[in-house]
Amino acid sequence: MSPALIISCIAVYFGILLLIAWLTSRNATNDSYFLGNRASPWLVVAIGMLGDSLSGVTFISVPGKVGVGHFSYLQLVLGYFIGYIIITQILLPVYYRMNLTSIYTFLRERMGPYSERTGSAFFILSRLFGAAARLFLAIGVLQFFVFGPMNVPFEVSVFVVIGLMLVYTYKGGIKTLVWTDMFQSLFLVLGVILSIFAIASAMDLGVGELFSQAWSSDNAETFFWDWREKNFFFKEFLGGIFIAVAMTGLDQNMMQKNLSCRSLPEAQKNIRVFSVIMVIVNVFFLSLGAMLYLYADKIGFVIPVNENNVPVTDHLFPGLALEHLGTFAGIAFILGLTASTFSSADSVLTTLTTSFYVDFLGKDKDTASSEEKKKRTRTLIHIAFAILLGLVILCFKLINKQAIIDTVLLIAAYTYGPMLGMFAFGLFVKRKVLDVAVPVICLLSPVLCYLLSTWSVEIFSGYKFGNEMLIVNGMITFLGMLLCSRK
Repeated sequence: MSPALIISCIAVYFGILLLIAWLTSRNATNDSYFLGNRASPWLVVAIGMLGDSLSGVTFISVPGKVGVGHFSYLQLVLGYFIGYIIITQILLPVYYRMNLTSIYTFLRERMGPYSERTGSAFFILSRLFGAAARLFLAIGVLQFFVFGPMNVPFEVSVFVVIGLMLVYTYKGGIKTLVWTDMFQSLFLVLGVILSIFAIASAMDLGVGELFSQAWSSDNAETFFWDWREKNFFFKEFLGGIFIAVAMTGLDQNMMQKNLSCRSLPEAQKNIRVFSVIMVIVNVFFLSLGAMLYLYADKIGFVIPVNENNVPVTDHLFPGLALEHLGTFAGIAFILGLTASTFSSADSVLTTLTTSFYVDFLGKDKDTASSEEKKKRTRTLIHIAFAILLGLVILCFKLINKQAIIDTVLLIAAYTYGPMLGMFAFGLFVKRKVLDVAVPVICLLSPVLCYLLSTWSVEIFSGYKFGNEMLIVNGMITFLGMLLCSRK
């Protein structure tokens, strides 16, 4: 597939995003930017959240990792489903009752300003690094197949993509994003479906027969029962529950869209529908991975290796789609990748801006400044975070050595753990914590988790920490806060 055709597809796609942004951001105010005037249709939010949760990592990394981890990722996804139920029944009622713009305002009301800023700081860290990891993967693929052959440096590619996101997000904020994300989520799913049809055609099989072969292959092994390994069922399942609670329910990026719904019942309905769609779509992604490996075996495709001679599984899907499956599959892949890239990263700029604007600057309580001055402050923060995001992506190019899905989950374990502990304490314990001690506790907890993870094989007879590290991190934070509290 030629670079010119790929660029043309991206240009048309981006043109549609600009049109949506123009239609939705006219007469936008601060309330439009932060909460969409609390008028977002719940079904639009539910579909849009799909793209936010899946991103380019799921689109590329999950199918590729099937060759290494088989369908073990489904254990994690089943845990997600339970986590979303917890969000609808416990967290959303609290957020709506308190009429929040930033969910970390809950920590201020319950424990104090140090706790609020600590929660917001960990969100900023987690989302900044998580979004950078996702964008690094997607831009890396475009660089390898498009911009690299055109002699465009990776650094230029990064800031072109960041600039494109700025153009359609800086003005409309959430009011724009709920609609652009719905559009992008639909294209993400369409990219998967079209890719499956392309593989079936290339292998001269019906779609049903292709699914049958994929689910009967060795890669379809789903449940793992060795308690010492990272993919042990209960590690993955319980980790999935708490990852969903932390990365959705305690994440300003995900919750800000939910808080833009018209009412609590609509927001709860949105999460319930989203949770079902999420499981189904991930089953399709895993099936696609097994199908890609079947096709790779048939044509003798060899996955490239890195400098350590480890297969780079993230190159499986793009390599087959853009070089072996034909133009139709290539266009389907580019549409899906572009949709997943922008949908997962564009809202991050808006929600990072919200968290800093509200939790650190306290501008939501500023009644002296004019609307124009507030808008100017908000825009400068938005642009600053875009530049910072670009710089973090360049750092990933230097240090990342594993499948990006593993990198994202590792970042989540260390950064969302303290938030999990803080919110659990605030919701379920009726004691007063020493607010000034909270930042120290939340910094020590990830350090202790890192040491525990490093020494676990020697200490616990070969036991390897996986996604349950998030739970351990949260528990350490919770216990630390309990020790620094009084009636």
